[in-house]
Amino acid sequence: MRDTALTKNIQNALTPKGVLTSLLEGNERYVANNLTPSNVNKLVQLTIDGQFPKAVILSCIDSRVPVELVFDQTIGDVFVARVAGNFENVDILGSLEYSCAVAGSKLVFVLGHESCGAVKAACDGVELGNITAMLDNIIPAAKMASDQVEGEANSTNKAFVAKTVENNVKLTIERIREKSKILQEMEDNGEIKIVGGVYSLHTGKVNML
Repeated sequence: MRDTALTKNIQNALTPKGVLTSLLEGNERYVANNLTPSNVNKLVQLTIDGQFPKAVILSCIDSRVPVELVFDQTIGDVFVARVAGNFENVDILGSLEYSCAVAGSKLVFVLGHESCGAVKAACDGVELGNITAMLDNIIPAAKMASDQVEGEANSTNKAFVAKTVENNVKLTIERIREKSKILQEMEDNGEIKIVGGVYSLHTGKVNML
């Protein structure tokens, strides 16, 4: 039973490597259907005056990827930023910078997922309202995949979609480092790690890239 929340002292003692390990161990519990119960009422009270999350996770909005559950985390443990296709933009970058430089998180985790609808739409060149501009962030990953995978370069090709999902995570990580001097310097100094993985809808497992 989890009935204590992260404090500043606990957060300060954490390392980026240790935080990553704790998230992956949590994912193992999730896959095994062995989630840790939490005293929600107590945690709500303990976190009223502040929060000291250990990581920030950039995820897709997909309802099949319940981020805190996927890593067996509870109230006060992690920041979660969500946008269809789990890519970065100015608002997301600001959120990541706040999480790490201001609030003390030790890890940035970019989490893609199998059969992502936004990725499939980018693979098919969908044009619809504001979705068109949103997909521009994912199209570079699809173009890269077209040179890496045989067959049709559209969503009917499962291998093409899977490779685009992976590329999108990797390119997002690269752009986070390029566009955020704050996060890049923190990573260079060993204060944080920026990593990525892909969630399997079939198994619930997060596979690191």
